[in-house]
Amino acid sequence: MVKPEPNDLDPLWEDQDWAIGQMLFMGWDGTEVTPQIRSLIEDHHLGSILLTAKNLKSAHETAKLVQELQTIAHQAGHPHPLLIALDQENGGVNSLFDEDYICQFPSAMGMAAASSHEMAYEVAKATATEVSAVGVNLILGPVLDVLNNARYQPLGVRAYGDDPHEASLYANLAIDGFKDAGVATCGKHFPSYGNLDFLGSNLDVPIITQTLEELSLSALVPFRQAIRTGKLDSMFVGGCGVVNPSMNINHACLSDQVVDELLRSELGFEGVAISECLEMEALSHEIGVKGGTVMAVEAGCDLVLLCRAFDVQKEAISGLKLGVENGIISKDRIYTSLRRVLKMKAGCTSWATALNPPGLSLLSKIHPSHLALSEKAYSSSITIVRDRDKLIPLSQSMDHGEDLLLLTPLVKPLPASAATKVILEGKNNRDIQTIHDKWNHRERGAIMSGEGVFKELGKSLARRRVGTLLHSSYTASGVRPIHENLINRASAIIIVTADANRNLYQAGFTKHIGTICSLHRSMGQKKNFIVVAVSSPYDFAMDKSIGTYVCTFDFTETAMHALTNALFGEFNPQSTLPGTLRKAKRVAKSRQIWLVEPYDQKNDADGLDELLKSVCRAAGPKGSFLSQATAASFETNSPTIEEAHFIVRNSSTGALYGFCATYFYPGPGTGAIGALIVDPAKRNLSIGRSLHLRAMRNMIKNHPGTLKKMQLGASYPAVFLGMPVAEDESGSVRGWYASQGWDVQFPKRLTNLHLENLAEWSAPEGLLQSIQRASISFDLIHGLENGESALRHVEEQANVGVVELYRAALSDTKQCGVVRAKSAEETLLGTVIVCRPGSRLSSRVPPLAGDHVGGIVAPVVPTSAQSILVLQGLALMGLRQSKQNKSANVALSWVPDDLYEPLIAMGFEVAQAFEEITNSADNWGHL
Repeated sequence: MVKPEPNDLDPLWEDQDWAIGQMLFMGWDGTEVTPQIRSLIEDHHLGSILLTAKNLKSAHETAKLVQELQTIAHQAGHPHPLLIALDQENGGVNSLFDEDYICQFPSAMGMAAASSHEMAYEVAKATATEVSAVGVNLILGPVLDVLNNARYQPLGVRAYGDDPHEASLYANLAIDGFKDAGVATCGKHFPSYGNLDFLGSNLDVPIITQTLEELSLSALVPFRQAIRTGKLDSMFVGGCGVVNPSMNINHACLSDQVVDELLRSELGFEGVAISECLEMEALSHEIGVKGGTVMAVEAGCDLVLLCRAFDVQKEAISGLKLGVENGIISKDRIYTSLRRVLKMKAGCTSWATALNPPGLSLLSKIHPSHLALSEKAYSSSITIVRDRDKLIPLSQSMDHGEDLLLLTPLVKPLPASAATKVILEGKNNRDIQTIHDKWNHRERGAIMSGEGVFKELGKSLARRRVGTLLHSSYTASGVRPIHENLINRASAIIIVTADANRNLYQAGFTKHIGTICSLHRSMGQKKNFIVVAVSSPYDFAMDKSIGTYVCTFDFTETAMHALTNALFGEFNPQSTLPGTLRKAKRVAKSRQIWLVEPYDQKNDADGLDELLKSVCRAAGPKGSFLSQATAASFETNSPTIEEAHFIVRNSSTGALYGFCATYFYPGPGTGAIGALIVDPAKRNLSIGRSLHLRAMRNMIKNHPGTLKKMQLGASYPAVFLGMPVAEDESGSVRGWYASQGWDVQFPKRLTNLHLENLAEWSAPEGLLQSIQRASISFDLIHGLENGESALRHVEEQANVGVVELYRAALSDTKQCGVVRAKSAEETLLGTVIVCRPGSRLSSRVPPLAGDHVGGIVAPVVPTSAQSILVLQGLALMGLRQSKQNKSANVALSWVPDDLYEPLIAMGFEVAQAFEEITNSADNWGHL
């Protein structure tokens, strides 16, 4: 626990009432500032506010409301602006809706189905930019839950899917988008809402029954990966129970086992922990809000959420104060939370922005581009899972004049929708429930009474038809005579379901209608049958009896508009169901053959740059070894190296789906694969296999008899030194290369390191004295004419790629040199390359790219009793030279085997690690 330093906080915080106010996260009912919320800000120093759909009428009114809240806080003497938080997950969970200024975007699962990492990032950034314009500085998102039991979980499309690694990928893209728009992030719902058992009563908390080991392998993966990015500002800790052999917890957010031990100690989270709303019935009846608030803080929560009841909120405040008086909550504990909250505020708000949100002036400017992005995203998310009888597009499967029947369930409108807006104009605001209401009060049924949600869908379909559009609703009453009469009239029937797995009457109704249509067809009548799931895709994903099955992932107006366009062939949906369903579909395509073409630098360089950006964005921190690479990085322009690169492209759009770089070194007869890159959205489709096969065949064909061995990884250019270790925690990459013929049992580790703040670095104590006692001396040489001994040394000790690396460095006499270590007898003990920032070598060694980055490259030190001392001496000379060259940071690239460990002792940190593999060319003789 961080202890308070005497002078690191404003004296104001010595007043514990002020400090406690920063630990409170509260909301209220109503679209205007009430005396209650004003009192919380002025009298109780409330530091964070949750806005829900109940508070928000329009973008303009929201900006005014937020500005008024911040003004009250400023005038009340708050040193920092309020955190203003919002649920804006997209799809069905958007607290702020304004069809003139705020765009609708697909749900999390819809974005995963779209399979575009660039679009996922852009949608997140656009969402955050819009809410930021009205003064919101914290989005309660992204959802990090994995749907381990996807069919029966109410979380549904709010999660990215049932694959933990895919969920991690899209969640991290969302985090990047939010952060780049200047909004703070909040992962949820820790430790997981993805596989809950519901016990029935509102007073029964849903529970997690998985063991910690099971959670760690699946549910906790996205949480762990998001924390590793260092960009997750806060974590929403759930109100579920955890029941397994190692835990028996009723409320996760009240347990130090969950917050302090699992979240902080094991996963290393250092941000703000936010409790689930403590107004939930189960907690208030079992413990009471006073005790619950104290327990939440004692467990490690920094912000305690109390959604809207003023009397309950005051009870929580008095509970916190009583906890301090009783000695349960210490001063250290309060100031630990205070520091975390203030740090988050400093990163996402200031008085200058809080008091003057740009509002409509910015929203009106960005709305056209965001609207285009919204339409593109929804079109990309619509998924035709099956269309066995080719019923889509309807314009081809139906004749003019034939009637189309639309059957829709009665569902509750989404909070952010035009349908809700119509209802709000005629009803009390309290009739519309937020996501917090649904969760806290256990009203888990997603399908409730309500009319008009699908009216616009019916109108949209009618506008496209020459024949009549028939539209009727259905309920738990089942198939009625009116339905049968309409089916008799129609040639095609579209039935809409929304979470049929949890609303079983829909599943039964759909199957019944399907049976009726089959009977009509058996008598020679045309009854095309289409099922559209507008929420969970799992309704009929595995039911092959439904021949035409379409998924939209939410039923916002924009989603329904995109559905209509898809049904009538305005575009051809290319998306696939996310997670394991997508993988299952790809298995069937695993032997797909792709056309592989030679890479042309002039025509393909831009496409390769875009492919590299896509890979880096998808990989997050793991992709950092490619972050500085460009198309030019793979071109050696060396007369002693033969290059041949290959691509898989979309011939219509020109986009590159994959790239493979190969090099042949004639002297030793070594071939190398220096890169094998596949668009993340196109993986598991045999693109990599096709590229690898073509590359190996080309190598064998062009070098018969001279090709002796093949190497996975190239030292020059040093982009892809081998298999990236960090990306292969599960062993899947290693397994893939093994399946392509590589013997991966005996790899050679190669490590890239870095050292930041060179100006503050100093040599380890005693290192210089040890070097002097060993009589080791150093010199710096430039130019090939002076490098004969160094090159001969490298040829004897390292592979041919490293030799080429040294040759290139010695050729750049102004920017690069080679440091030699010698014994007292002038015997060469080791060498290393030293580069100035911006050297020619930096274009071939990506870690060297960037402003003010000095390079220490490829230390070659033979094994001896002095080898570690020689290595550290070479690094020391490189660092001294880098200081003279005014380098701010230093990259140390290509360190073999375990030699990186003594360098860590000098202050270097590991940046990336690779495994270089060398095999006999005979492994691929059959090609």
